[in-house]
Parts: sequence; structure tokens; C-alpha cells
Amino acid sequence: MPMITALLAGLVFGLGLILSGMANPAKVLGFLDVAGAWDPSLALVMAGAIAVGFVAFAAASARTTSYLGLPLKLPTARDIDGRLLGGSLLFGAGWGIAGFCPGPALVALGMGELKAVVFVAAMLLGMGVFQVLERRSAPLPREV
Repeated sequence: MPMITALLAGLVFGLGLILSGMANPAKVLGFLDVAGAWDPSLALVMAGAIAVGFVAFAAASARTTSYLGLPLKLPTARDIDGRLLGGSLLFGAGWGIAGFCPGPALVALGMGELKAVVFVAAMLLGMGVFQVLERRSAPLPREV
């Protein structure tokens, strides 16, 4: 059942991205072009997503299990550190250059957009490089 629920949630998310136009990089780049032909519609989509997320996190914080009975693991970190800021800067730069973030890129990939193929390939490569660097920087386990 969790796999079916995840599939349905992903389909609803993807459909929302398509209907809102957020799978179209030109729409996103129009939002980021504040000095030119600015398109504020993404701000409305973001406000709606934040409102839904706020309600969902508020409801989830009072629970220990999901509605499917699975353990509920909410993030606990609240620190703003260099890694968070650096990751945010990289995310924003990639978003501004390509007009994609991961969710809409996967939707556009499913729609057969060539630009999304390049973006998703670069995204996967970046994730792989991150994993390699994380493994190298992790402290070695101590022998007892």
C-alpha cells in the first residue's frame, strides 16, 4: 500500500506542476526575471504550496505514525550552517540557469523535453559526486 500511495502522491504532484506551468522552464525563468517581463504566477504557486505544507507539518507534528501506520520521521535539524547556505546557493543558481528544480525536471523528462534530460543527468551526476565526497569526509569507525 505505501508504494501505491507514493505513486499516487507523485502523480498528483506532477499533475499540479503541469497544470500550474511549473514544468515549463520559461515560466520559472519569467518569475526570476524581475528586471524584465516578470511573471508573478510562481509566487502564487509557492504561496499555495507553503500553506499546504504548513498545515501538513502542523498535523504531522502531533503524530508518531503516518496515516498508513508507518513511522513518521520529521526533520529535527534547525541549524543554519555553511552546508545549508552553500547548498541553497547551488540550488538557486541551478534553478536560475536551467529554469528547473528536481521535481519539475522529472515531470519535464517524462514529457520528453530534451533540456530536462541534460538537467536530470547533471543532477544525478552531482548527487553521485556528493555521495563520494560525503563517504570520503566521514570519520572512520573506531575499533573497540
